[in-house]
Amino acid sequence: MALKINANYLLPPSTVQLRFNKPAKFRNFCVRNCSSSGTINADNSRKLVLEVKERLKTQYHELPVGKNGRDDESMILWFLKDRKFIVDEAVERLSKAIKWRQEFGVDDLSEDSMKRAAQTGKSSVHDFLDVNGRPVLIVQASKHYPGMQDEDEKLCVFQIEKALSKLPEGQEQILGIIDLRGFGTANADMNFLTFLFDVFYYYYPKRLGQVLMVEAPFVFKPLWQLAKPLLKQHASLVLYLSPFI
Repeated sequence: MALKINANYLLPPSTVQLRFNKPAKFRNFCVRNCSSSGTINADNSRKLVLEVKERLKTQYHELPVGKNGRDDESMILWFLKDRKFIVDEAVERLSKAIKWRQEFGVDDLSEDSMKRAAQTGKSSVHDFLDVNGRPVLIVQASKHYPGMQDEDEKLCVFQIEKALSKLPEGQEQILGIIDLRGFGTANADMNFLTFLFDVFYYYYPKRLGQVLMVEAPFVFKPLWQLAKPLLKQHASLVLYLSPFI
């Protein structure tokens, strides 16, 4: 299936297609950092994972263990990659992320507990992957209203977790599509927008590969101008598939 989106300002003709495919090809995995050597081999990365694991056990023994816990080696490796294999920074980020997951109750979110919120249609995970093999998280901005912060934040995290659970082997990131058709001033919510990008920056680093903004109305422009400086490097992930109209 394909989603057609107006994109006159990008390239002719006026339509680009986002194709959603079944899980795509496997990709080779390699670990890189910004050191002069350019790479960290499997043996060295394994040693760093074990070092972080031991540090977390010693310094943050109260944190939970198991999947997404302080002894989850795949999670440790991901944060090491994000922090360019600097152990101190990885330990600090990981401890905060695991503590946040525990306090937020991420592991308690389920289809049943989020059923009512999901039925609003504010967000969903597409049944198929995009053409690059990424799970697709779709947000319907016109259905969001400020004042339901707790429910909206939980739904947001639940959908991120759901999208990540669909990652095929070799893929590491998801695609976000924010559908702005019908968006009005009543839907503007700077707090939630900041929460959304903070979650990806601090707790799901580098999991968001790109954000596509679909048919942004002119009333969205001042909100974006306020949000963009706060988002910092996140702003570079955003691509508008139509001009402000």
